[in-house]
Amino acid sequence: LGDQVHDIRTTVIKSPFPDPEILRGTDALITNLKGVAIGVRTADCIPILLYDPQKQVIAAIHAGWKGTLRRIVNSAISQMRVEYGSVPKNLKAVIGPGIQKNSFQVGEEVAFCFKDLGFPVEKVYSWNGPKIRGDATTGHHIDLVAANIWLLQSDGVDIANIQVSKLDTFTEPFLYSARREGIDCGRMVTSIKLL
Repeated sequence: LGDQVHDIRTTVIKSPFPDPEILRGTDALITNLKGVAIGVRTADCIPILLYDPQKQVIAAIHAGWKGTLRRIVNSAISQMRVEYGSVPKNLKAVIGPGIQKNSFQVGEEVAFCFKDLGFPVEKVYSWNGPKIRGDATTGHHIDLVAANIWLLQSDGVDIANIQVSKLDTFTEPFLYSARREGIDCGRMVTSIKLL
């Protein structure tokens, strides 16, 4: 697990017991080591796992709204391409449980950031009327899942190779949610390992 900071740093794991220093400030991990699990911690952010069956390479990505805006998934795919020769059309992706569009209320400034940085507004944004205090379904909303699907596809990942969890961390009481419980809540771990 990396020391996640909501940035786009991607670290290649080349040893089963990496120096903890290389994990500092890392939100995405990549490896081709067999039997070594890599993963990310989330509590509303979007966990994304990638698998390249041709090159036998895996990635685990932590994509919060800041990482999504900065296109962390594209950064990880680029690193897979550089380090291992991965071709995006061969990748298989799994998007795990995270906060869903209807629960992810944001400020107007965040919504405009997605528009200004070229995300397809019609796919990732909605406005559900004036914001009502205590009602997460009103106001501006961003669909982080749709945004990351768009990023994957823009890099050449086939939509047929993208599996998506519909579980909403905010509304499912058995999942951790920083929005629902507060920032110090527990975290879920989403991991992947080459056998």
